[in-house]
Amino acid sequence: MWGGGAKSGGETRCKCKCRCTTRGNSRTGESSSHVARCPAMYPAGPAWPKLRVLRALWTLLAVLLAPWRLWAKEDIQECIWHVVLIKFEAVGEEGRSDRFFDLEPLETLDSVFSLLVDAPTDQNEKYLGFPYYLKINYSCGGESSEAQVRKGHLTGLKPLVLVTFQSPVNFHRWKIEQLQIQMEAAPFRSKERCNAEEVCAMSWYTPMPIKNGSVVMYVDVRSNGLGPFIQNKRFHVNINGFLQKQQDNTLQFTVGNEIFNLIPRYFINVPSRPLWHTVNQTPVLILGGIPDEKSVLLTDTSFTDFFLVELNIDSCWVGSFYCPQASFTATIYDAIATESTLFIRQNQLVYYFTGTYVTLHESNQGSGSWVRVLANECIKKLCPVHAHGNGSEYIMALTTGKREGYVHFGTITDGRVSFELLPRQRSVCEGLQVVNCSIIWAVFIAGDYNLLLLVQMEDPTTRKYFQVVSYDLVSNYLAILYTIPEFIPDARGLEFLMLLGTESHTTFLMVPKGMFYNQYSNLLYIWGNFLLQSYNYENFIYLADFPKEQSIKYLVNSFRGDMAIVTETEEIWYLLEGSYRMYKLFPSRGWEVHINLQVMHQSSVYTPNETMVTLFYEDTKLYQLVYLMKNQQGQLVKRHVPVEQLLMYQQLSNHYFFERQGSHLTLSFTNFCPFSVMRLRDLPNPQVYSRQERYQARPPRVVEPSGFHNENSLAVYQGLVYYLLCLHSEYHKVDAWRGPGLVRGGPYADRVHDSTWSWSNKKQDQDYYFYLASNSQSPGNVYIDMASYEKIYDLKADYELPERIFLDKGTSYVFSVFLRVGGQSLEFTPERVLTSEELKSTVDLGVVLADPGCIEAVVKQKFLINRNSVLFRVTLSDKRSCFDQGLSGHHLLETSMLLKVAGAVGHCFQNTHQGPRMQGNLMVPVLIGCPPGKRLAFDITYTLQYNRLQNKHYFDCVRVDPEMPCFLFRDVFYPFFLIQDLVTGDSGSFQGSYVLKVVGGGPTLDTIREYSEEEIYRFNSPLDKTHSLIWTTKNTTTTKDSAFNIMSHQSLGIEWLCLENSPCYDTVPHTIFAPEFFFKVLVSNRGVDKSTYCDYQLILLLHIHGLPLSAKRAFFILMVSSSVFVGLVTLYIIFCLLLPVMVKAWNSLRWKINNIIMSESYYTYTSRNCSGTPETRSTVSSRVGSSASSKVAEANQRAPEQTWKKKPLVT
Repeated sequence: MWGGGAKSGGETRCKCKCRCTTRGNSRTGESSSHVARCPAMYPAGPAWPKLRVLRALWTLLAVLLAPWRLWAKEDIQECIWHVVLIKFEAVGEEGRSDRFFDLEPLETLDSVFSLLVDAPTDQNEKYLGFPYYLKINYSCGGESSEAQVRKGHLTGLKPLVLVTFQSPVNFHRWKIEQLQIQMEAAPFRSKERCNAEEVCAMSWYTPMPIKNGSVVMYVDVRSNGLGPFIQNKRFHVNINGFLQKQQDNTLQFTVGNEIFNLIPRYFINVPSRPLWHTVNQTPVLILGGIPDEKSVLLTDTSFTDFFLVELNIDSCWVGSFYCPQASFTATIYDAIATESTLFIRQNQLVYYFTGTYVTLHESNQGSGSWVRVLANECIKKLCPVHAHGNGSEYIMALTTGKREGYVHFGTITDGRVSFELLPRQRSVCEGLQVVNCSIIWAVFIAGDYNLLLLVQMEDPTTRKYFQVVSYDLVSNYLAILYTIPEFIPDARGLEFLMLLGTESHTTFLMVPKGMFYNQYSNLLYIWGNFLLQSYNYENFIYLADFPKEQSIKYLVNSFRGDMAIVTETEEIWYLLEGSYRMYKLFPSRGWEVHINLQVMHQSSVYTPNETMVTLFYEDTKLYQLVYLMKNQQGQLVKRHVPVEQLLMYQQLSNHYFFERQGSHLTLSFTNFCPFSVMRLRDLPNPQVYSRQERYQARPPRVVEPSGFHNENSLAVYQGLVYYLLCLHSEYHKVDAWRGPGLVRGGPYADRVHDSTWSWSNKKQDQDYYFYLASNSQSPGNVYIDMASYEKIYDLKADYELPERIFLDKGTSYVFSVFLRVGGQSLEFTPERVLTSEELKSTVDLGVVLADPGCIEAVVKQKFLINRNSVLFRVTLSDKRSCFDQGLSGHHLLETSMLLKVAGAVGHCFQNTHQGPRMQGNLMVPVLIGCPPGKRLAFDITYTLQYNRLQNKHYFDCVRVDPEMPCFLFRDVFYPFFLIQDLVTGDSGSFQGSYVLKVVGGGPTLDTIREYSEEEIYRFNSPLDKTHSLIWTTKNTTTTKDSAFNIMSHQSLGIEWLCLENSPCYDTVPHTIFAPEFFFKVLVSNRGVDKSTYCDYQLILLLHIHGLPLSAKRAFFILMVSSSVFVGLVTLYIIFCLLLPVMVKAWNSLRWKINNIIMSESYYTYTSRNCSGTPETRSTVSSRVGSSASSKVAEANQRAPEQTWKKKPLVT
């Protein structure tokens, strides 16, 4: 109870009974949610001293501002998710957490999948797995984590995990895609000893997938809607390429040695410093500034946890006459992190270290030690480039001494670092024709290849003055953009002032210190003891809310419309881009209210003795890294800065009044928000514009009644998720040589446009697999539902604008904004209906475009008088003027759209389950160009149908290949193509224009060769005079230089020629069938298609058969064939005529030979038996003689008979 009592004589007495219940997360430092009930305050007298009101109502104001959502939910406990990364073999172990270092896939899953003999898996496939799991549980205040997790499991809670892979910087090496995979966590019992019958400790597990080309991953965990209420939470799980494994399997940093003792002098009373890195691309962040120590803070989880590392650098401090050093120190002054490389500056020395990222560089070659660069230069400052571009990252080193007026421009591509001295021809001082100048800051705009320099000029006749200078890296042109006024302008009570040169000034000098550029909003800021902003680098606006007595130390930007400012005295200011009002967050009255509430809650992340280390944005939320001293113990924590709550506290503390109701005064607060309800309606499906690809994977079902998984079932989950991502990767590859038969997603359009098409064939037996699972007969005690592994094409809008919008040529994004006026009273009184004029004067919606020459917005309003509401229809369209053509996802133009409700900045807030959220301002990045995930494919199905219809027939090759059909040479060829959208799954006919060229070919697949540029021209150009054309068309449309024909889906077709100097002329057939030829064809719409920003390029193989022979070869073959035929006929006739004579001669010869043989036999026999008896010899001789005479007689008798039979053939 808080109350104020006084005597009725002259003071006011107010009694208010309030109950305030606060809950918060002392571990993460996020702002608490509060439950409050407080009746109206009734003063007992006519007067109430204002000073006492201000003192007594601090806590009351906070109570009144407690989120209304919990008024009816005061019994709901606040629960938070916890996620840790563990190795594959450590599943089930408690209290373990591993670093994301090992990237080699596991090959030990074959033994598990070999058991699944009767399951929808391929026994011939080698299944691999990821080396890590995500271990998930949660905790709530008041109960132990184990009990809560068991309770959640028994009530049906299942964590849903969404892993988002950040696209790499180098789009030349990796395909740009926005890929997500949504998984359902599987429950698993802890391996710790347990006396309970069923379970003691448990957690949920999902595989932690890894994707080539991505080193930054976001893990979003949410509930399935059952069990306790747990807020969604995002975790940063990044690959750390600066670790190495020792012989004892422990991990050690490659950049230095870890320090386990955080000494207070490292942080207490040490000024905060900026956290510089490439936004959304950096897996490992570093922060220097530790006094007199060559140590940095290093983290791979965005400071959820961190390490203090002493760097292994030589610290060779060298001073010379051209590089004077007043003092030397070990402090790391500047530290910048990029995708795979870390940069530091110590004194005048610059070092870099490249990490080992196999998935990024396709090699394991990182830096063995810190590499010193610009060894002979004197570097006074490193300037970061927050945005990457052109496939690279950038860094700038400002020089002093002999190189004063130059900038060392560094480019980082795939971990390779190179520096170039700019300007190339002469220094900035020489280019501006001044004697002395010094570059204070540099900003690089990658999209324009433009370098902006903040230069301090020193003229002996005048004072120092500052200019903004532009240097074009393409044309080497140096120009002065703006001269900063010498004194701070006098705004005379205005929030901002346009600097035209006619304004009056104060006596305070303008001392600029740096610049900041937002590539989405095109806003350039110049900061020092002032803040200037400009949209075109030439006309600047002075923001007068910032006090000229303060000086800005650094800026931090969310690149979504929010910006925080840190001064030299550690004040924190807030600015919403597109507005001119600045708010002081710390110290402020709102901060005091917030601190009082945290003290009441006994939060462990707020203490009286604390030092801010750095300030940074993470996922559009502002965070502090703070060093706390409590009970002589130091602690470094990351805590959320509740900007919306602080602004609400300040608004109500500054705008209150007393309203008399009868005889009493009532405390009331002024609400400056022009609307009571703001909603987004009619949002289109987000995937078309966000280009977000999402897969879904659920764990296999286990037969165990309790639903707990074992190591084998989790291993199966690993293998299936790995295989699913492999299907995605293979489908995105284009193999022009092999066609779609060997690599799906090739140049020939698939019959089924889905990366998981190969799994759909196995769904025909899913009823059988379900039957086995229902009867507990599944192999391995797991049931794999193939419908649980699919690609999602129909994501619905979640009542908010997408994270980014991709616009192709002429496309539009249409949505509605609903605003309701009034309706804030809790009393049941009829609400006055406003007229259309009153509604129009109360609420108004504006759209701010960063590039109005490239995009346009049309807003149409509709008054809903019966609801006191206005519906704004917003159409954001591309103007077809700011982009040429590019590959899918390459060289996109970055811009933005900002929705502003008039009068809503800093005044309108929406209470959500995650705390208050600012309303009335919505900033969305817009990317103009060819969206990722689109490609051109050969529509073989419709091509065959149309060719059969036009040519009245279709003849395929003798050896039919269903994946690469043949086309007949003499038929007119009508090709058709498709535009396949890999994100939405849509596939439509390509209606644009294109150029078709034959760039290679050969009579067989093995003999295909690439043609030179000169050959490509001769074989395809209608201007060719060398008789080398391969094909022609009746179309008369050609390119601007008339070098090539322009085709479209309405073209008259292609006629194959193969003239005498072409490679397909006079093709020698290798079989008895007509010659064949394989043409390698390039199809491109570059420079000829006005319907899209996409530069489509497709290479495919066409199999043409029935090629004619040349006249010479045909005549030669005719002559040879005729000669052979005549020769064969002649031989046949000769054979028929000579055959009887030859037979007769042969018979005669054979008869003579027989006689000779018989005579020899007779005489031999007679001589052998001459020594026998006379009787015997006479008997034998008579027998032999008679036998011989009889055989001779028979032979003489047969010979005339055969001769007689042959005579008719001769005559």
